[in-house]
Amino acid sequence: MSFRRIEDAPSGQTALVRVDFNVPMADGRVSDDTRLRAALPTIQALTAKGCKVALLAHFDRPKGKRVPEMSLAPLAEPLAKLLRAQVAFADDCVGDAAKAAISALPAGSAILLENTRFHAGEETNDPELAKQIAALGDFYVNDAFSAAHRAHASTEGIARVLPAYAGKQMERELDALEAALGSPKRPVLGIVGGAKVSTKLELLRNLIAKLDKLAIGGGMANTFLYAQGVEIGGSLAEKDMADTAREIMAAAKGKCELLLPVDVVVAKEVKPHAEARMCGLDEIQADEKILDAGEKTVRHLREAMKHSHTLIWNGPLGVFEVPPFDQATVIAAQVAAELAKDGKLIAVAGGGDTVAALNHAGVAADFTFVSTAGGAFLEWMEGKPLPGVEALKR
Repeated sequence: MSFRRIEDAPSGQTALVRVDFNVPMADGRVSDDTRLRAALPTIQALTAKGCKVALLAHFDRPKGKRVPEMSLAPLAEPLAKLLRAQVAFADDCVGDAAKAAISALPAGSAILLENTRFHAGEETNDPELAKQIAALGDFYVNDAFSAAHRAHASTEGIARVLPAYAGKQMERELDALEAALGSPKRPVLGIVGGAKVSTKLELLRNLIAKLDKLAIGGGMANTFLYAQGVEIGGSLAEKDMADTAREIMAAAKGKCELLLPVDVVVAKEVKPHAEARMCGLDEIQADEKILDAGEKTVRHLREAMKHSHTLIWNGPLGVFEVPPFDQATVIAAQVAAELAKDGKLIAVAGGGDTVAALNHAGVAADFTFVSTAGGAFLEWMEGKPLPGVEALKR
């Protein structure tokens, strides 16, 4: 994928940098600074070039109105501590006051502008608002892949007005995704889990056209098993999607090998340390629920990983939040991490539940790349163009 990078950007000018600072807060303070840390390489690369860095971000959903508790002001101090440099704050992201605050900045320093969503035109991608924001700087940098699927004034509109570049975090994300699906090293294996087939139809249809093997887990797998005539007891499944599941299986034939569970872990109730058992697909009782993949299934998955060069993962294999139904996800994640660490597998994962599952397994750091972007990661996997990314292409 060819896009403009920070190295191509001018020195000594004002950069308007879109970041994702939609961070968790508790009692008016940042409770998790992961997203602030993610922006540091971009801010530091630009200030090292003598640029003034004006940071654009949204927070929560103020719906185009000023909501004091949704101000970005509390983020300036923790960001300054991480940067070990002063970070100014402007009470708006447009207008004379913001312009004056940026003008007063010394070269090579940063300022945080107020919540872009305080303006109704942000989420409607109002060209006039995009021009007003653009008037504050010389060029634009998008470092918020997690918001790249939204065509908003600060993610897409402004890139039509100013020269646009990808920030360091955006660059890492796009390079990793290109390596996973754009021009991957084959064979490519996908793992898709989660509760419902209906929410991932476009994803499955796109992936069976691009992958060599696709493993389906979680509640989604139950729907596919039901579609094959397996008696699934009281398991979570979308029985009305059985025809769709059969269509997907038919479409995959000869293109992409589908890997479905061959054994499962069942229990009568979903609660921590519930009495559970492993069984074959023909042994599920009417009052039992499928809550995880079994040992044979995990062994098949391990072999598939060993014979793949690229893995892309979205969604857990079972109800990983409730032990003992986390075992398949944990073991598969550990295998993938080990292969990635040894340089035998490019392992890319993303989506909220997936990140939580990999953290639960203690292996997120060993994957080649883990995307924290939920909606944007999913839309990219579905093959949809992302407005914020399209605007950065050469």
